[in-house]
Amino acid sequence: MLLAFDVGNTNIVLGVFRDGKLIQNWRMETYNSRSADEYGVIINQLFAFEGLDPKEVDDVIISTVVPSVVFTIQHLSMKYFSRRAMVVGPGIKTGLVIKYDNPGQVGSDRIVNAVAALSKYGGPLVIIDLGTATTFCAVTENWEYLGGSIAPGLKISSDALFEKTAKLPRVELEVPNRSICRNTTESMQSGLVLGHMGMIEYLTGKIKEELRGYTKCTKPIRVIATGGMASMMASRVKCIDVVDRLLTLEGLRYLYEKNKNLGPSRSVSPEEAPIVELDQ
Repeated sequence: MLLAFDVGNTNIVLGVFRDGKLIQNWRMETYNSRSADEYGVIINQLFAFEGLDPKEVDDVIISTVVPSVVFTIQHLSMKYFSRRAMVVGPGIKTGLVIKYDNPGQVGSDRIVNAVAALSKYGGPLVIIDLGTATTFCAVTENWEYLGGSIAPGLKISSDALFEKTAKLPRVELEVPNRSICRNTTESMQSGLVLGHMGMIEYLTGKIKEELRGYTKCTKPIRVIATGGMASMMASRVKCIDVVDRLLTLEGLRYLYEKNKNLGPSRSVSPEEAPIVELDQ
C-alpha cells in the first residue's frame, strides 16, 4: 500500500492506495507543534478503525506547503512505517515544463494538482484549489505549467472580517439566498461567499482568455476545482466543469509511480527510524 500525505496550512489530507486505487482517506487539522508520535498514534487509530494493517504500507509520499511539518511527517514515516518518505520538491520527476520565473517558488500542492489534472483530464486546463488560499493554475495540453493567481481563501477572508472589525460577528460560511440581505449575518455571508464566487468567475475568464492566446489551441479549456470549498463554490459558479476533491491525493499517486524506481530503496529498519536525519 501507498500512504500519501497532502499537508496544507489548515488540514492534512491523507490517503491509502492499494494497487493504484484509493481505498481510504481522512482529514485532520494541521498542528505545527504536534509531534511525530502524536500523529503516529492518530494514524494508527484511523488504520485500526478501517481494519487496515500499517505493516502493509510499502511506501510514503508527502506534499506540503508547511515546511515546519516536513521533518515531523518524515520522522513519523520512518518510525511507524519503516519507510523513508518521498517528498515532492526539487529532484522529483513531474513531466511538467514549469514556465514560472522561479520554478522553485511554485507550491508543491499546485504542481501535484497539475500532474493529477493533466493525467486524468488532459489539457488545456484551469485548476482552482479552494483551500486556505484560493489558487488558480493554467496548464497547456503539452504539460506546460504557465502560472496563475493566488487569492485569500474564503475562511481567511471570514476570519479577517471578524478579527479586524469591532462589531462584526464570526459567521458560518453558507450560500445565502440573496445578495440584498436584511441582517448582518446574511450580509456577511453574501459578501464573503457570493463575492468569492464572483472573483472565481472573473479570474477564470481572464485566465482562459490569456491561456487561449498563449497556446493558440482550439480545444475547450476545462476548469477543474478541488479543495474543501470546491463543492460549495461549484453549486453557483457556472465556469467550473469538474469538482475533484481528492485531486491532490491522486496527483501524489501519479508522482509516486513516476519516481518509485529512481534512487535507492527508502526502506529502513525500525531501529534506525528515531535517529536518522532525513534529506529534504
